[in-house]
Amino acid sequence: MVFSSIPFLYYFLPVVILFYLVVPKKLKNAVLLLSSIVFYAWGEPKYVFLMLGTVLANYILGILIEKHRGNSLAKVYMTMSLMFSLGALGYFKYADFFIENFNRATGLSVQLLNIALPIGISFYTFQILSYTIDVYRGNVSAQKNFITLATYVALFPQLIAGPIVRYIDIEKELKHRTHSFEKISAGISRFVTGLSKKVLLANTLGELCAFFQGTTDKSVLFYWLYVVAYMLQVYFDFSGYSDMAIGLGKILGFEFLENFNYPFISKSITEFWRRWHISLGSWFRDYVYIPMGGNRVNKVRMLVNIFVVWFLTGFWHGAEWNFIVWGLYFGVLLTLEKFFYRSYVEKSKVFGHIYVLFLTAVSFAIFGAGSMKEAVSYVGGMFGVNGLPLVSQSFIYTVKNYWLVLVIGIIASTPVWKLALTPKTEKVWAVVKIPVLVVLLLLTTGFLADGAFNPFLYFRF
Repeated sequence: MVFSSIPFLYYFLPVVILFYLVVPKKLKNAVLLLSSIVFYAWGEPKYVFLMLGTVLANYILGILIEKHRGNSLAKVYMTMSLMFSLGALGYFKYADFFIENFNRATGLSVQLLNIALPIGISFYTFQILSYTIDVYRGNVSAQKNFITLATYVALFPQLIAGPIVRYIDIEKELKHRTHSFEKISAGISRFVTGLSKKVLLANTLGELCAFFQGTTDKSVLFYWLYVVAYMLQVYFDFSGYSDMAIGLGKILGFEFLENFNYPFISKSITEFWRRWHISLGSWFRDYVYIPMGGNRVNKVRMLVNIFVVWFLTGFWHGAEWNFIVWGLYFGVLLTLEKFFYRSYVEKSKVFGHIYVLFLTAVSFAIFGAGSMKEAVSYVGGMFGVNGLPLVSQSFIYTVKNYWLVLVIGIIASTPVWKLALTPKTEKVWAVVKIPVLVVLLLLTTGFLADGAFNPFLYFRF
């Protein structure tokens, strides 16, 4: 089940919220856990047992890690947690990738496993590991209540599409959280905003991208138009789901951290990654980069640390070489900025913005490809390789049909609306806010009821 669907919006969610708000406080986590299991089982019934089995194993290991903290057994149990969680992720997500590359390297024909990728496994694996690692470090106490820990991992607002919520950030709220009309109101507003970004903007931009991929009438400008549309589609899809998760969290009494902060206004790639998918970047920083030594080592070792992190960042996104190259591409750019020219590009706002948009556009051409071969073709097409014409009829047709959503998307990807906020406009917004949200909800409902294009990008991750 996904948030942007009629069954979720008008059947599942109202029933869950009703039961959640009326049951006694001591049963709220149980209601959340049961509803989250139903939510996940809607599309992945057999993999519910994998998720719950992973939770059970790490529940036991967390208690053992805390019990033996300070001696060698704690390290043994922490290693077991890493092996169990990352082993499951590796088997389901990367087994066929390794077999394919082994076959290419050796000329053999080892049969692929053709394993279906459990939805959300990349997200909940990192959440579980944040828990056991923090227990090992002594940052949090081991959770003795299995239902509480399982609720944290399976919590449906962020289970299949993030953000990556750390146990330490909501540990207190899992036990004691407050509910108020103000928080519920703010949560509904944030959820409808995110839903609108996903359905009205990301899905419409996705139609443009699908048309580009399906036509042979390509041109240089059409490649650039596709890349811009794809950048915006991914942004509104990811940030829209994060908004919906944060909004649902508020309704249920949780405060999830922000995951996107207008990344396209950045003046450097370093700044871009402080604003894009914040929960993933901070996870790799705190659980991989800093433990490896971070910046507190010599330059050679620091370079190794940077490239290990960005290799893993790319590989986390998908079992294809283009994702690995995409991650290393950012590793190179961040290294160059760190040692040579970051201060220079950030001095000029105009140049800095152009620099970031150009380089991230190239990165999205790599990211959006289905293979490394296709990624090379996309990047080549952007620069007129193989004698592509500058303009094509398909490009003209697409601009005529999608110019409005592109303009709205570009504006909505910036905080320009904040510039319009004054004491007077805030009063006006307070009056029109509810009608606007109702209209947005009706529009998104109409799009979904009409069976509009509604892809789920997270199947790849």
